[in-house]
Formats: sequence, C-alpha cells, structure tokens
Amino acid sequence: MRMDFSPDEFKVALATSIVVFGFDGENLKTLVVRKKGQPFEDAWILPSTVVRVDENPELVARDLLARTTGQMEWNLEKLNVFADPYRNPVGRVVNIAYYCTVRLSESLENNLQREGYVWVPAMETPTFAYDHQEILEYAKERLKRRVKRRPIGFSLLSNEFTLNQIQRLYECALGRRFDKRNFRRKLLKSQLLIETDHFIRSSERAKRPSRLYRFDEKKYRTLSLRGYDFVYQ
Repeated sequence: MRMDFSPDEFKVALATSIVVFGFDGENLKTLVVRKKGQPFEDAWILPSTVVRVDENPELVARDLLARTTGQMEWNLEKLNVFADPYRNPVGRVVNIAYYCTVRLSESLENNLQREGYVWVPAMETPTFAYDHQEILEYAKERLKRRVKRRPIGFSLLSNEFTLNQIQRLYECALGRRFDKRNFRRKLLKSQLLIETDHFIRSSERAKRPSRLYRFDEKKYRTLSLRGYDFVYQ
C-alpha cells in the first residue's frame, strides 16, 4: 500500500491538553485556566500548549505539567487524540490529550492560584472553549474505569486519611453513593490499609475523632500493577 502526502496535507497543527484531577478530602477537582489571546480570549480551558513540529507530544505534556505544578514525578496517562476538523476556528488542530491524578496541598493550590489556575469541582465545571468539555468527560470515564480495577487513592489522598475521606473519593470518582458499612468491610478486607495511632476530628460537630489510616505501600503497588475488582455495593 502506498501513501503519498501533498504539501497541503501537512498544514495541520498539534496541541496537547492535560486533565489534572485532585482531591481535597471532600470533592474531586480539576484544574482550569483562562485562555489568553484570540480565539476565545478569557474563556475557560484545560491546561494546554502547542506542540511544535520537532517536539514529542508526551514530553511537551510532561513539561507543561511540571511548569504548571512544579512537580515532575506525577504519572501522565495518554487519553485520546481529538481531531475534529472544526474543533478550532482558526484552522486544523489535532489535540493529543493526557490526564493525571495529583495530591493536593495548600502550597500547591496557592502556587497555582498565583499563576491564574483554578481548581473547580470536576462535576461542576464552567463552560469550556474548544472541545475541552469532551476531553474532560473522556478523562472522567477513564478515571471511573481505573477506580474499578486499580487503587487510585495513593496519588490523591494525603499520607494519612480517614475512612470517610477514602469513601468520599470513590463516590466522587464513580458518581454514586455507597453504603458505609459495606464499603468499609470490603475496603478493610482488601488489606490495603494500615491502622495508625493517630486520630483527627473531621468537623466541629463530630462526636468523636476518626482514626487515620495509611496505605500498605507494597500491597498497593502490587495491586496497582495486577489489578483487582474494586466494586462496592
């Protein structure tokens, strides 16, 4: 089979966008920013950048994540290629999108705010320019599948956390509520968690403090690679 390209067929630009998920203990959030310049000036978009002719899209996405968050160690996963010919009114732009999950901290949030980035609830995002809503929805569906087959909490939760926090994380990611007793029974049965001697009062109205847990890192890494059925009733 022969494939020949005319000069006009090379007139396609490349871009990359990153869906960044974080969890603040109550809500699953995603990172957004206002676009500078036309088209769609001041509209909300996902963190994005142009991929030059001689650049590797994944390396550009990793550099964007590092420049945005100041972190290099978070894993990026390729989502999909978004190539609708009319997705950009200026011309043909193919977007190679990625997503990652990050551990929120006060310093990270403050640094991002200074750069103009904003964390918004992933289920209540503003209206996006381009097809970035489609990209976000694709990422949320990917996250749902990962939650069912991989323990994702290590990259989203603090080093120590309550059972309520991890249940809330899974409820946000899957978009459904779980029975507290059944959820905790299956979670503890997985032997992923280690009890600590630390407690925290989750709110001023809490009658008693909640015990803090941490992940058994060895078992967590094993299950992350092997996968398992992480479905709750």
